[in-house]
Amino acid sequence: MQLDITRHIENVEKIIRSHQISPTSTGQYRRWLWQDKTKGRDLGINEYGCADAANILYMIGRFPSQAQEREEWITALQSLQHPDTGLFVEATHHPIHTTAHCIAALELFDQKAKYPLKDLEPYLEREGLYRLLDGLDWAGNPWTASHQGAGIFAALVLQGTADSLWRDWYFQWFWEEQDPETGFWRKGSVRPITQGDSFSGTDLKPSVFPFLAGSFHYLFNHEYAHMPIRFPERMIDTCLEIFRQNQWEKLGRSISFGEIDWIYCLTRAERQCHYRFDEVKDALEDFAQGYIGYLYSLDPLTDDGLNDLHTLFGSVCALAELQAALPGEIRSERPLKLVLDRRPFI
Repeated sequence: MQLDITRHIENVEKIIRSHQISPTSTGQYRRWLWQDKTKGRDLGINEYGCADAANILYMIGRFPSQAQEREEWITALQSLQHPDTGLFVEATHHPIHTTAHCIAALELFDQKAKYPLKDLEPYLEREGLYRLLDGLDWAGNPWTASHQGAGIFAALVLQGTADSLWRDWYFQWFWEEQDPETGFWRKGSVRPITQGDSFSGTDLKPSVFPFLAGSFHYLFNHEYAHMPIRFPERMIDTCLEIFRQNQWEKLGRSISFGEIDWIYCLTRAERQCHYRFDEVKDALEDFAQGYIGYLYSLDPLTDDGLNDLHTLFGSVCALAELQAALPGEIRSERPLKLVLDRRPFI
């Protein structure tokens, strides 16, 4: 199998350029170009527009290289932080997610947020951290809840606020709480539910996929810290079952984060245990053929998913992980680089 995504990546680069606020506003990007029919969108400079433009340019090999240009990018990103709380705030996500996302984008420039993360300081104590993790809606809303449970790690670690003892507390909690039957988090909570992400709507059949999507966020923290997960074989079993039974009907037929969630859980769990290798590779090849064909079926000038820089970012992440997992099978002018291989959080 050999698939060529060169033309698609060229379209991605054009989309990024079209979202820049103006030709002279370096580092300043919109998330969207047009309004949604059902809810208003902020069409000005946006936290996810700026962060995701940086993320995508990094992955496609077009990251800013000149010192002055990089300084303007850094200034644009740092200006979005609220100095009184230390948080980055945007209407579509929890502030912990937005804060982690912007700090992760700044890390690509070898920089941090300008102000201390004041409102996150209570979570530096073990009691505060465990109170946050224990209090998340693991049973009813695991996907969205993971934005906080994973974001707190990325924000505090990348900002240089959390030490190695704090990281030990964090990973010990997840070692104890991984579900031995599905490989997802949190044990005792995983069952078929209909919750989707903010891009998938509600017309969904019951599935454990929301737990996969939530677990993805915790898995990339483990991968960043080179930490083992307790039941990688069970994660692989469940990922393959989800794909073969088509439990998440939008998988590979949407511009969202569901695709990178599934791919990453499968590839990184397999990396830890080398279990069902041939079956994993076959599933990834089957998925890649359908997914790349789907991407080429879309109009990059008018498709709403492609022209949301945040969902576009998720899609490029999926391609980057697929390309690495299937050596020689997915071609592009430049090899894609998954940002998660540098630092946590997307």
